[in-house]
Amino acid sequence: MNYNIRGENLEITPALRAYVEKKVRKLERYFDTIPGADVNVRMQVLNSQHIIEVTIPMPQLLLRGEEVQTDMYAAIDQVVEKLERQIRKHKTKINRKFRQEGSLKYMFNNELEPLEQEESLSDELEVVRIKQFNLKPMDVEEAILQMDMLGHNFFVYYDAINGSNNVVYKRRDGKYGLIEPGA
Repeated sequence: MNYNIRGENLEITPALRAYVEKKVRKLERYFDTIPGADVNVRMQVLNSQHIIEVTIPMPQLLLRGEEVQTDMYAAIDQVVEKLERQIRKHKTKINRKFRQEGSLKYMFNNELEPLEQEESLSDELEVVRIKQFNLKPMDVEEAILQMDMLGHNFFVYYDAINGSNNVVYKRRDGKYGLIEPGA
């Protein structure tokens, strides 16, 4: 794996770099062949919070974890545990769904044990509630105001300018994001 480690408001020391590489390298044991993926690690300090975000894009699979702690080393440990849980979850799902040769099933090491709570879940995902509503034409500012007024963290609306269905959402940093359909 190739490591791309960068810091924001934080100097990446050789000790910190070595610790991240050592911990993330432990994920290699879950794969039959070591993926040639790039490991993107972003570490930052905001006030007294240490934030780490690890993204590992692989063919047919994206592993991503983010953790916020008061200590960077604890955040690194927890984000690696989160990535291990994602791998186990994917492995369990793949074993159930895909039995044919050449599927994602053969990406993982067979000695990987499934998560206990994952074994008890049903094979099908269940929709427990369906909502329908009419989308009122508005601009992004009005959609943000509506979302805040309702106390939601996202809002679906019909954009009066470009004529598409869009989604505004509140980010963890308190700012807003916009999702538009692609071309």
